[in-house]
Amino acid sequence: MKKMLLTLSLTILTVMAAVAQDVTGKWKTIDDETGEAKSIVEIYKQDGKVYGKVVEILDPKKRDLTCVECSGSDKNKPILGLVIIKGLQKDGEEYNDGTITDPNNGKVYKCYIELDGPNKLNVRGYIGFSLLGRTQTWQRVK
Repeated sequence: MKKMLLTLSLTILTVMAAVAQDVTGKWKTIDDETGEAKSIVEIYKQDGKVYGKVVEILDPKKRDLTCVECSGSDKNKPILGLVIIKGLQKDGEEYNDGTITDPNNGKVYKCYIELDGPNKLNVRGYIGFSLLGRTQTWQRVK
């Protein structure tokens, strides 16, 4: 009986650790230049790919801004509710082969994301090679 309880407990802990290591959920974006929190992005899975949508803007003065510099169907859309991460696919420990839009300037970059522990997410946007870009570390919202 003790052996069965121990096995069950270990199985539950393993499942809980795997769930905690998932990229889905809400993340506080941190500006890599100023260190300030800017928004909350909800990362979710759809059709086997990963997407991220702005669900909260932390600066009240910026809550009604639109993505004037965006192109295509995102042009002039409100930043609140904008899907900024599109089409990432799991590849080992990271998610890549998708894009991220910077709503401040409308530019679209190649993107990959990778967990750095259960509560930190490294988000890298780049042009061409991943060496030509910048990384932000987002914090999980509990």
